[in-house]
Amino acid sequence: MSYALMMLTAMAIDLSFGWPDWLYRRIGHPVTWLGALIRALDLALNHDHASDARRRLAGVATLIVTVAAAALPMWALQSLLPQGWLGILLGGVLAWPLVALRSMHAHVAAVAKPLTAGDLPAARFAVSMIVGRDTTRLDPAGVARAALESLAENTSDGIVAPLFWGAVLGLPGIAAYKAVNTLDSMIGHRSPRFECFGWASARFDDLVNLIPARATGLLFALVSSRPVLGLRVMWRDASLHRSPNAGWPEAAMAAGLGVRLSGPRVYADHIAQEPWVNAEAPDPSAADLRLGLALYARAMATLAAGLTGLALIWSLT
Repeated sequence: MSYALMMLTAMAIDLSFGWPDWLYRRIGHPVTWLGALIRALDLALNHDHASDARRRLAGVATLIVTVAAAALPMWALQSLLPQGWLGILLGGVLAWPLVALRSMHAHVAAVAKPLTAGDLPAARFAVSMIVGRDTTRLDPAGVARAALESLAENTSDGIVAPLFWGAVLGLPGIAAYKAVNTLDSMIGHRSPRFECFGWASARFDDLVNLIPARATGLLFALVSSRPVLGLRVMWRDASLHRSPNAGWPEAAMAAGLGVRLSGPRVYADHIAQEPWVNAEAPDPSAADLRLGLALYARAMATLAAGLTGLALIWSLT
């Protein structure tokens, strides 16, 4: 069975419907199910009085249990799928909730609309839904920068990476990736509670995103109006980012749009003095945010074309 066609089907369904609110109200979402499991394991295994070594071991167990809980049911379901187009369609439906194509665009567009209209408080509120930093004091450029950074990083984490692992390993691959990414977002922090307990999840998330992050950066660079510059800046500035992976799509998007990203940012309890990516360029504006959404759309169309090509190659083998 062509896993690439299965992932292409999931993309098409998500682009058409997203994850409807009525469905979320009825059954939630697979990520919320994973989140509930992770919270339960955190409460059961991550004891404040335990040694660092014991908390690391508990974190490894949490990683294994969560990934198994996501991947094994999908492996069983995949083994039951019929061959041919019906199996591909059913597989695409099962993978659909794990692809955030439509919601990614919607969340960033929700920032662009009030920012373009000059409604800074509404734009700050909208961007606070997708970033972890303090947005209450952001100026228009800061809002646009935060939204573009989220768009770049989450295109990799929320779309390219799950589709990559789904195309390679099928339904168990996309489910396992989503479990790892959810673990990282919930416990992969350098805080007193999660420094040791979340260590394994954070490192494993870095590993499984190595290829997708660079592929996302390549996509952004190639579909921009400055492909050569995008590739050059990505190669030069990606390592400046605090993350071993997020810098690749961010640098490519920054160069593709002709703006600077990253830089100092305010969190609840500290200011992170991050270096600039594409530092010689100006700050982004509301217009750049809309251009970023257009760049995202072209990248996703190119990704769909790539999956189609993989499916054709599979059909000829």
